[in-house]
Formats: sequence, C-alpha cells, structure tokens
Amino acid sequence: MYKKIEIMKHTKSLSLKAIIAGLAIVACFNTKAQDWKSDQRVNVLFGLNQVLLLSGFNMEVNYIYKRFIFDYSHGVSLVFKGSTSTSSFKKQGVEVHMPWTTGFGVGYRLTEWLNIRVEPKWHRFEFYYENGPKNKSDKITSYNTNSLGLGLYSSFRPFKKQDNFLNGIMISPSIRFWPTVYSTLKDGKFTYFNKNTLANEEIKTLDPGLGFTPLVINVSVGYSFNIKKKR
Repeated sequence: MYKKIEIMKHTKSLSLKAIIAGLAIVACFNTKAQDWKSDQRVNVLFGLNQVLLLSGFNMEVNYIYKRFIFDYSHGVSLVFKGSTSTSSFKKQGVEVHMPWTTGFGVGYRLTEWLNIRVEPKWHRFEFYYENGPKNKSDKITSYNTNSLGLGLYSSFRPFKKQDNFLNGIMISPSIRFWPTVYSTLKDGKFTYFNKNTLANEEIKTLDPGLGFTPLVINVSVGYSFNIKKKR
C-alpha cells in the first residue's frame, strides 16, 4: 500500500513536471511566433519584371516598425513594346517609355509574411516610333500621371533559420491595383498623324501596369536587415 502511494506521488510529480515543461515549450514557441510583431527591419529589394520584361530597373526600400511598413520605390528606363504593350501600339509601331516611375506606400502587416499597403505613385510616359531615335524632337507626345491604389505583398526569407548572412535573403511577390487618378494629358487623349499607318491615331491616358492596365504583378528579390537592438 505504501509503495503504491509512493508510486502515485512519483507519477503525479512527473506529470506535473511534464505539464510545466510542456507549458514552457508552448510559451516559448508562442513568444517566438509573436516576435515578428516587434520587428524593426530595413528591406532593400529589386524588381525582376522591370529587368527581365521592360529593359529597365527598379529599387524599393522598406522600413518595418512592428506591424507597420513604409516603403519608397523608384523605377527608371522602362520600355513597353511587343508582348508588354497593346495591339493598338503595335499597329502604330509605337514604343512607350517610362523614364521614371516613383512613389511611396504605407501599410499594415497582417502576418509576418503578408502585408497590405496604400500607395500613391507618379509616372512619366513618353511615346516614340519603334527602333527610331529617342530624341526630344522625335517624341510623339508625353505626359505625367498619378495613380492611387492598394498593394498586397508577401515576403519570404527562405534561410531565416540560418545563423549567417543567408538569413536576410528575401523574395517578395506582389499584386497591386494602381488606377490612374490624374493625368497632364489634355482631355485624356492626343491625336496625331502616324507615319506608319498613314492615318490619324490616338494616344490616351494609360495605367502603369503591363498592357497598361491598373494591375501590376511583380516579384522582387533583395535583403532584409534587422535593426532592432538586442537586449
């Protein structure tokens, strides 16, 4: 009887220790799971579409403060022609150049890897004949636009568990809806005589996405720097 009582006491003691250990593990895991909510990081990213599809360049810088994210991006020398343009411009034999596109965003992190942003952007459009000189005198027309929309961004650090420089490597797919809300193009269109079609053609206010729709899909790659001070 005494041995049975001792065994029961020992079993209860082990069970209590196991429960305490389990709770400690869960608490530790939960703490680590919530660490992202106190992040302070800087991300430097480069868009792939701008390089691979548009013969240009784009750089984006993010500042992450806890659950908020602030960004600035700037693209240069983007060229829309062929599959990235429209049938109308192909018919006209016209290339669309964006010498610059710039803007910022303010967002909220829904999870560690997903955030949504409000984004005002500014864009410059210039129109030239394909394969012709890109001088001021050869420009068909040009105008500036302002877009205002939303962006849904994801961000993955495939080597985040590595305790070395690989830790900060980042891949960031995104989908954005940037409708044009303002244009300097008078009446939203420009009519001119096209030397290829030998007819009057129209150039209208465009949106900044591929095919000149408001939808912008991209994948960026870069590096994330942890700037939170260790305690």
